[in-house]
Amino acid sequence: MKRRLADRMQNLVQSDIRRLTIECDKVGGINLGQGICDLPTHPLVKQGAIEAIQGGKAIYTHARGLIELRRKVSEKLKQFNGLDYDPDNELCITVGSSGAFACSVLATLNPGDEVILVEPFYGYHLNTLIMAGVTPRYARMDLATMTLDRSSFENAISERTRGIVICTPSNPGGMVYSRADLEWLAGLAVRHDLLVYSDEIYEYITYDGLIHVSAATVPGLRERTMTLGGYSKTFSITGWRIGYLAAPADIMDKAAVASDLLYICAPHPLQRGVLKGLDAPAAFYEEMRRDYEAGRQMICEALEAGGFKPYWPKGSYYVMADFSAHGWKDDQQASMELLKRAKVAAIPGSAFFEPGSGRGSRLLRFCYAKEHAVLEEACNRIRALK
Repeated sequence: MKRRLADRMQNLVQSDIRRLTIECDKVGGINLGQGICDLPTHPLVKQGAIEAIQGGKAIYTHARGLIELRRKVSEKLKQFNGLDYDPDNELCITVGSSGAFACSVLATLNPGDEVILVEPFYGYHLNTLIMAGVTPRYARMDLATMTLDRSSFENAISERTRGIVICTPSNPGGMVYSRADLEWLAGLAVRHDLLVYSDEIYEYITYDGLIHVSAATVPGLRERTMTLGGYSKTFSITGWRIGYLAAPADIMDKAAVASDLLYICAPHPLQRGVLKGLDAPAAFYEEMRRDYEAGRQMICEALEAGGFKPYWPKGSYYVMADFSAHGWKDDQQASMELLKRAKVAAIPGSAFFEPGSGRGSRLLRFCYAKEHAVLEEACNRIRALK
């Protein structure tokens, strides 16, 4: 019998994130693993989608998304990010920020190219690259200091390296890239003629007075950066899949073709929901940020009390924590023991590091995008582990 499965799929399996969600559901546990973000959706967003459905907005949109939404996103990018993107030629509404990344990869990379990921990385970035035939290389951040290991970037570059993927604020590490970090990366990218794929979906969630800086605002990066964004996290609509890609026109021209071929368009009525949601006042974003900051305090203090060593994040809504004091053999055992003893799900740390490297094997990742009453119960269970 001829081979039934493609080579590209041979080493790809369901992510630990999905697997732990299934295991958590089996025991009726509290899921602090997957970044589901099961908080209330903003009323304006719901209203906009309902009105669109009731108004019969059911046909395809433009392949690049509703022009009204692209214009609104362009205004947001200018006001919040300090970026100027033409909504006609440099923006595309995508099926989530993951769709934006997939289309960017297909538009710019060939099989056999190499791209640098920053450990700990978001697993979907890794697997999207692998599916496209791209070889991942690995650089690192230091969780203890929330800084980049700059030498690891230099060591990862070869003559086949075409780009760097960054996520700021970082999932899962919680690092917020400073302007100095990005200026250093710009020098590296210019010197080696690299593209930059900048996932900024957690842009509104920063702590300790830190401000989000978009990579494309740094001199030398605008012309080589693809900015990936979306509204899954901001409006608590992870299942709606509304994201965007902002990129130079020549890249966008082909990325939009890829988006059309893969998805046709993002869901029409849900685009209209986000369009209305973008009328939310500035106070909404600050209140959201403060709520997550309070959640960070709750989970990190509970982890410390429960015998873990959390690496307090500077942004996003995830925290990596070392479980070594519990004596569990590795992160797989740790995740299952936590689920068994506390009925709390967390993701094995090795899911966010180079496969087979052993890095991350003493870590778990926790997501605290939960209503405070649910998070408080999870925290009480974690404290009881001590």
